[in-house]
Amino acid sequence: MSTSTRLRKRAAAPAKSNATARLETTYRRLQRAQVALDSQRAKPASSKKLPQTGPGLDGEPAPPLPRKRLRKPGREAELDLAPRYLNPAYLGSRKLDGKVALITGGDSGIGRAVATLFAREGCDIVLVHLGGEQQDAAIAHDAVVNEGRKCVLLAGDVRQRGFCERAVAKALKAFGRLDVLVNNAAFQLHADRLEDLSDERIDLTLQTNVAGYLRMARAALPHLEAGACIINTGSVTGLAGSPSLVDYSASKGAIHALTKALAQQVLDRGIRVNAVAPGPVWTPLNPADKRPSDMAEFGSHTAFRRPAQPEELAPAYVFLASPCTASYITGIVLPVTGEVGAI
Repeated sequence: MSTSTRLRKRAAAPAKSNATARLETTYRRLQRAQVALDSQRAKPASSKKLPQTGPGLDGEPAPPLPRKRLRKPGREAELDLAPRYLNPAYLGSRKLDGKVALITGGDSGIGRAVATLFAREGCDIVLVHLGGEQQDAAIAHDAVVNEGRKCVLLAGDVRQRGFCERAVAKALKAFGRLDVLVNNAAFQLHADRLEDLSDERIDLTLQTNVAGYLRMARAALPHLEAGACIINTGSVTGLAGSPSLVDYSASKGAIHALTKALAQQVLDRGIRVNAVAPGPVWTPLNPADKRPSDMAEFGSHTAFRRPAQPEELAPAYVFLASPCTASYITGIVLPVTGEVGAI
């Protein structure tokens, strides 16, 4: 069966559950409210020439980022400039041969790129996504299968204890084991004023980004054996903060602390816990959040003067997941920020 046929079949499946539809409605309602607030405080157009984005991975200048706002939760298939996730220059060497990984937020962005390289290293994958991103999930599924590995898709909400337990059970039923948990699902929405943040919005950020990681780790730990690991996705905002992402920065700082605390707790069980702290990355998360006028400058403040591509983050996850490269590493937050130095 061709890739296009599989995509059509998956796209024809029931689109989403009522709970997923309600959650996406919440995302979009919060997004519309913030757009209205932003429009009341619109910034005057800058007369400064935008900095160059720097060289791309192929030696050519990186193309300009499209000034387009995606509807929440943000689908990679709707981006005019497709993020790069395949990393064709990366050659696998069986670093994860025979292992099984569960990746949340695995349908697009960093999660899809990580799934692709994990599969190239010999790992079977359970990809967790929110539920309304069938096309993105289908592409991620095919990326894994094209590497010669098996992939199971599972839609649901990491804020829910029952779903986290079902996701782990699904991995065990499909593959008989679980070796790597990658906590990567996230919610963010920019706001220039703390007063813009409703209790609902604060709860959504913290429940997704922090409690979701805790619940998924809690569900997975009884089934992780010595040599297994957990990798959390942190952020440069958790290291340095961001004035327009106060709640998101707080959640990422909490993830960094969670990583260090849990690493100490489970070390005697032979389980490692680490985190990757990305800087700006070209994924659906930011075009579904930032003002379209701001996207042209996204990542231009870094030393590379451009955002990273997801495929540039994925090798860090392989490094931390593989016992042959990171057996003596636990409790670290590995910055991949595009900056000189850690922050």
